[in-house]
This record gives sequence, structure tokens and C-alpha cells, in this order.
Amino acid sequence: MRSLNLHLKVLVILLVSLGVLITAYQIFILGIPVTEDETDDLWNIDARVEFQANPRDPVKLQMFVPPLAQDYVSLNESFISNNYGVSINRADGNRKVTWSARRANGKQTLYYRLVLTKRYSGEPAKAKGPIFRDSIPVEGAEQIAAEALLAPIRQHSADVETFISETIKRVNNRNDDNVKLLLGGDASSINKAKVIELLLSIAHVPMERLHTIRLAADIQQSPELWVRSFNGENWLYFNPETGEQGLPADRLLWWVGDDNLVNLEGGKHAQVSFSLNNSEMNAIRLAKLTDENTDVDFLEYSLYGLPLQTQQTFMIMVMIPIGVLMILILRNLGGLQTLGTFTPVLIALAFRETQLGFGIVLFTVITALGLSLRSYLEHLKLQMLPRLSVVLTFVVVLIAVISLFSHKLGLERGLSVALFPMVILTMTIERLSITWEERGGGHAFKVAIGTLFAATLAHLLMSVPELNYFIFTFPAVLMIMVGFMLAMGRYRGYRLTELFRFKAFLKD
Repeated sequence: MRSLNLHLKVLVILLVSLGVLITAYQIFILGIPVTEDETDDLWNIDARVEFQANPRDPVKLQMFVPPLAQDYVSLNESFISNNYGVSINRADGNRKVTWSARRANGKQTLYYRLVLTKRYSGEPAKAKGPIFRDSIPVEGAEQIAAEALLAPIRQHSADVETFISETIKRVNNRNDDNVKLLLGGDASSINKAKVIELLLSIAHVPMERLHTIRLAADIQQSPELWVRSFNGENWLYFNPETGEQGLPADRLLWWVGDDNLVNLEGGKHAQVSFSLNNSEMNAIRLAKLTDENTDVDFLEYSLYGLPLQTQQTFMIMVMIPIGVLMILILRNLGGLQTLGTFTPVLIALAFRETQLGFGIVLFTVITALGLSLRSYLEHLKLQMLPRLSVVLTFVVVLIAVISLFSHKLGLERGLSVALFPMVILTMTIERLSITWEERGGGHAFKVAIGTLFAATLAHLLMSVPELNYFIFTFPAVLMIMVGFMLAMGRYRGYRLTELFRFKAFLKD
């Protein structure tokens, strides 16, 4: 007996622990939203390209577009133009769109539109990059100025990260004569990045320029320049103006390199303006869209991976254990008397179609009339199988009559009575009549009320949308429920109704 108790305790702990771990993994690692109302950000980015086309020359315009091989995933990408051919090519980790036309005249406007969101799950790709580069040739006064700057930089740095930070700090010191010489009077971000690259190259530290867009709505902006270097394991990002380290979460990488955003042939005065708009979408719907547009198997092994019609069936099925647990608590802890465990749950499922109030009325009417027929058939001394057959047929006829009259009276809700489980109603009538014969009419009435009460509570609990979503999204919770059911299987104490039943003994 002691080994059996130990076995049960181990089984309960194992099921509960496994259910908790799986659910926690889905919530904290995969990032699946806990509530259906949870939303995620959706960004709409428009890049508007305007230029003046030469009347007699073919037009070819190339523009960098985001590579999206990072923390974001594209849900929709479109290239809006009139009478232009569009092609996309990749080079050096960048993507570039090319608009081309044989003839164009006057002012031209092209649009690039992108809808994206945060990449929902999946392991990030392992970073790769160069760890050595050759020095940029420099001589004369520039070489002396560079060496003068590098001496204190080497002294105040310990690794690649601190070396780059110290370099950016020195280049942004406008009071330093060596910096003034190297900048040549041009203190723009682009020129500062060139000086930073020169100093880093002498130390054989590789550096790349990258251009980002800030994900912020309703502001006019142009691509922001950042620099990065690979330390052998990760990319290190730096702002060449402020020395800020680490690319902010609201920055979207647009392209990498020294080239301009737009390259135009057959035209002039090309300008690009960006506009961004932020919206929200249901998190689960967004996750499904993300899963369809990436190689990440985010929802492949969840119930959301099933066909839609099958999902609707399982949304009902996964709630049955909730109803069963409710009946188990009412019976084992509350002492409520019902017609078994599953009959109230099946009646609760029927209430999903008829709605609660109308379903209780139909259940009461059909059961009362069925019991009357069952009592009449008892006088005919029929065997059980023929008796059940007659009662089943009577239930079908009664359901048809109720549906017909409901339709004639304009009560369309009455048509759903046809979905009532006829066999369940028949067996309910049969079991109530047997209880009536064996324990009396009062006990049968008490059991019928208990069954209806339990079915009502189970229906209310099974109809909670938040609970339905949570169980369907995190089915491992069912393992926790099984563990609780197993633990309740050894309960031998008093039930709530017995405390009132034996109250007289306490007075004595």
C-alpha cells in the first residue's frame, strides 16, 4: 500500500511538473501570448522616391531595401510604379530594387512599401564577420596625426570594444588639432566615419558602415549612420556621432556599406522620403502570419497547425476535461448527486447550441415528458431494449415538434434543439426512471436537479472565452489537471453536504 501511495505521488508530481514546464516554455521562451486580447506592433513603412527624368534617356533607378535577415520579418512588400519594370537582386548582404523604363518624361514618383513585425520566435542566426583588415594607405601629415591619436587610444583600451569606443570619443573631440587635420573642416557623420575607419584600419580592426531607419511614427527622417565591427563572436554597434554602443531596439537596418541609398541613371535630383505608421494586430493571428512567412516552425506542432475546421472541433474537445473537473469537484468535495460524471458534461455541451436559458427549459420539458412516457410503458411490462427504443423514438418526435412550433412562432433558437444528443436524453430519462423506482420520486428529483445544476456550472465554465483560448493554446495544462484528478482520487474525507447532513451529531 505504501509503494502504491508513493507511485501515485510520483506520478502526480511528474504530470504537474511536466505540464508547468511545457506551459512556461511556450510563454517565456516561445513568447506565445497568454491572453487572446494581447496585440503586437505592426509597422507600415513607405519610401517615396521622386526624381526628374531626362526626356530621351532610358531610366534606371536602384535603391537599397531592408535585407530583413535580422530581428524583423516582412508580412508584405510591394513596389508601386507606373510603367516601370521591377527587379530585386542581392549583393554583399544587401538587397537592391531596380526600377527601369525605356522612356520617361517629367517628374517621376515611385513607392516602396513594407509591412513588418518583430520576428516572433526562433533562434537568431549565428553572427559572422571579418576579424582582420588591411590598413588604409596614409602618409605625410595625416599619417603623423593618425599615429598621434592611436597612441592614447591603445593605452586606454583593453579589447576591440573599448578600442572602438575610445576611437569614436577621440574623433568627436573637436578641440584636438590632429582630429581637425584628419576631418579637413568637414565634421559630418559620414566624414567622421571615414576618419574612424582610417584609425581602426591602422590597428587592423575591421569596420562597416550601416544605415538604419528609426521605427517611430509621424516624424520626418532620413537614414541614420551607424558603424559596426565583429569581435569574433558578435557584432558591436556604435553611433559615430555620440559614441553610443548597442543598436537600439527601434532601429531597422536598411543597408550596409559606403554606397548611396539611391543610384539614378537617366534622371536627376533623386530624393527619398520616409513615412512610417504603427498599428496593432492580434498576437496569435500575427504569429500565424509570421510562421507562414518564415522558416520558423512556431505553430507547426501546436493545435493552431490543424485545419481550421478541425481547430473548431478541438476547441470544444479541450474544454471537456474542464467540465469533468468541475463535476469531479462537485461530487467528491461538494457531495452533489448527479447522474454519473459525463452526463452533466454532455448536457453542458448541448447548451452551447441552445444557449443556457432555452436549453434548461428544453431539458426540463423533454425529460419530464419522457419520464411520463417511461412510467406509462412500465405498466406494459416491456423489456428494457424495446422500452428504450420507444423512448428514443418519442424524444425524436418531440424534438421535431418543438422545432416546428418554434419556427412557426419565429423562435429560431428552438431549431437548435435538433442538435441535442438524443441518446443522452433517452438514457437520462431511463436512468431517472430507474432511480425513481429504486429510491423514490424525491431522490430522483434531487438527482435531476443536481445534474441540471452541475451541467449549468460546467457550461458556464466551459464557455469562458479566456479559459477556452488558454487551454487550446497551452494544452499542456491538461496534464496539470490530470495530476489534480489523480490526487483527488485518494480523497476519503467528508464532503460539504455531509457536514450539514451530520450536523446533529455535532450538537450531541
